Amino acid sequence: MDQGGNENIHLYAVNMDGSNNIDLTPFDGVMARILNLLKEQKDYIIILMNKNNPQVFEPYKLNIVTGEMVQLYENTDVNNSITGYYFDKDGEFRAYKKVVNGIESELYYKDLTTGDFNLVKHMNWYDEFSIESFNYSSTNRDEIYVLTNLDSDKLRIVLYDFKNNKVVKEVFSNPDFDVSGMAVSRKRNYEIDYFEYEGEKTVRVPVSDFYKDFHQGMNNEFKGKDFTITDFDDDENTFLVAIHSDKLPGVYYQYDTKTKQFALLYDLFPQLKEEDMAEMRPITFKSRDGLTIHGYITLPKSALEGKKAPLIVLPHGGPQEERDSWVFHPETQLFASRGYATLQVNFRISGGYGKEFLRAGFKQVGRKVMDDIEDGVKYVIEQGWVDKDKIAIYGASHGGYATLMGLVKTPDLYACGVSYVGPSSIFTLINSIPEYWKPYRDQIMEVWYDIDDPVEAEIAKEVSPLYQADKIKKPLFVVQGANDPRVNINESDQIVAKLREKGFDVPYMVKYNEGHGFDREENQMELYKSMMGFFAKHLK
Repeated sequence: MDQGGNENIHLYAVNMDGSNNIDLTPFDGVMARILNLLKEQKDYIIILMNKNNPQVFEPYKLNIVTGEMVQLYENTDVNNSITGYYFDKDGEFRAYKKVVNGIESELYYKDLTTGDFNLVKHMNWYDEFSIESFNYSSTNRDEIYVLTNLDSDKLRIVLYDFKNNKVVKEVFSNPDFDVSGMAVSRKRNYEIDYFEYEGEKTVRVPVSDFYKDFHQGMNNEFKGKDFTITDFDDDENTFLVAIHSDKLPGVYYQYDTKTKQFALLYDLFPQLKEEDMAEMRPITFKSRDGLTIHGYITLPKSALEGKKAPLIVLPHGGPQEERDSWVFHPETQLFASRGYATLQVNFRISGGYGKEFLRAGFKQVGRKVMDDIEDGVKYVIEQGWVDKDKIAIYGASHGGYATLMGLVKTPDLYACGVSYVGPSSIFTLINSIPEYWKPYRDQIMEVWYDIDDPVEAEIAKEVSPLYQADKIKKPLFVVQGANDPRVNINESDQIVAKLREKGFDVPYMVKYNEGHGFDREENQMELYKSMMGFFAKHLK
């Protein structure tokens, strides 16, 4: 947990009964996160902290009982810092990935004979070659499962021989979507259970006989639902399984692998009935320049009955490598309960659709990315689902920026907008990034715009809402957490001040105990109460 949303996260240990709550990382201004749970060493985990330099993270082995920690490696080259560490199940440091020259990366692997780390791959920052799983079932310790797109558009899994620096075999791929991962069984000598990718929905492809049987049992028991194995005991006899869907926030079951029986443990929101929830429907359309764009439309019951509904356009954050997914989405369900449809577009630069789709959005934030959102609006209007005269745009982070740019770029399309922790100037956004993002500054400028280049700086000005504020004509509501380390409060302050200077009324909600989004229930309640009142006023 952090303090007031500042994202300086601390790790705590606590007894099962809630007693003996201990801060394991009691360092001011330091972010900590768990890297590895060492199953073979019961009381130990490996964590990362930016304790010695706020810009870089280093690994520590931590005893969660005594609090004793030992630094495992030093990350001293700030200009070419290590950004990824790979430890095996025994806690041995096997490989690392580092940023080079700002926009390139390198992967180093340890020679198991000499102990030296040698360069294996040099690549662009948006290329992927990362260790997915050590192949513990093999006697050859240098054969490792790798997630890569070095010679493909989509991420795929290969078995790679690091000693001889070659692909042993292609393991799994999908022609349309990036592979997102795999699972292995520690109990069954690390045999592969399944591969996973996300298309319209999350898809798991069973491999082992055990998982094929389990997967079939899940589908039979919970037809039409998605599920996640959230945990299991060391013997893999008892599983904790979460069942969820677009209409179901989550129900937890205990599964006995011997009897193949499910036992209900906990319903997260028993007061919410599936029949009262709105369907999150996958959609696909073509952008104006021919790209295939995926997304989702959540329709209220009135739209299903043939009445055109007011629409809330909800662009996701990031923007790079993030995406919207088929899940229970509390905001879209709230909107549907009030009669609003919600459009979520996985515009170019979104993750999961391959490297070329990602790169198609580079230097297009505020331009073709916004075109994709507008083309999605046009598509749902053409389907007859929504009222073209009652459209709002709302989002957080990049979605907040997209709200501001939507009101600038297409002022006649939207009736109003809500910017939630949204950047208003690309210049001040990049110049105020947190210390631990500074190694990625050049990458951020490859995604957005290079503000140090005169030509791109001019474009950045054209797509920075702060410099185009005179084009905003429709009602705007701005929301900000004062402790936000990613999107500094100045981003919201300056656009509100600029608009108010010209006599434009801008309601502005700031919470001084929040950061990049509101976590406290009382603040969330106030936010959504105000937002729903704002929409009711301007979408009537």
